[in-house]
Amino acid sequence: MKKDKKLNREAARNRKTGSRSMDRKTRSQVKKARTIRMVDVADKAETLRTAEARGEVRLSASVLKMILENRLPKGDVLAAARLAGILAAKKTWELMPLCHPLRLSSVEVEVVPVRSKKLLKVKSLVRAVDRTGVEMEALTAVAVACLTVYDMCKAFDKRMVIGDIHLLSKSGGKSGDFRW
Repeated sequence: MKKDKKLNREAARNRKTGSRSMDRKTRSQVKKARTIRMVDVADKAETLRTAEARGEVRLSASVLKMILENRLPKGDVLAAARLAGILAAKKTWELMPLCHPLRLSSVEVEVVPVRSKKLLKVKSLVRAVDRTGVEMEALTAVAVACLTVYDMCKAFDKRMVIGDIHLLSKSGGKSGDFRW
């Protein structure tokens, strides 16, 4: 009981002062674990890299109908989502702290309504001839396209669900091809 009180007092004191009671070895291990770095890709060969990703936005039937009839006050949701996804892919390196800026050769974003399931399927395909893969660009394109749908429709449906964002495939590079 006395030991618990002592530990609680020490923890409270550490919270106030911001200090931690760790020995030198533990501090060194924590410092190593928290170190991050951008991977050096200078020695990698430039090859064609492709990645495909997908996601979806579940929404109400009434909002889906408004989208399909282009009746939302902010305009054409499908076109805006496609454009936002393309722009996001191009800016991925600015959003993700350890991503390399890449010379993307193409970005395609497709937004397909599925009335029977009350959702919009979002898919991206990104290509580049570079030294590292484009998976993050494909995933970012999908995520931002989905967020754009949410932004444009939130006044009419706050229960939209963005989900199932994942990599479908990738090709090129040392790790080879991947298919979901």
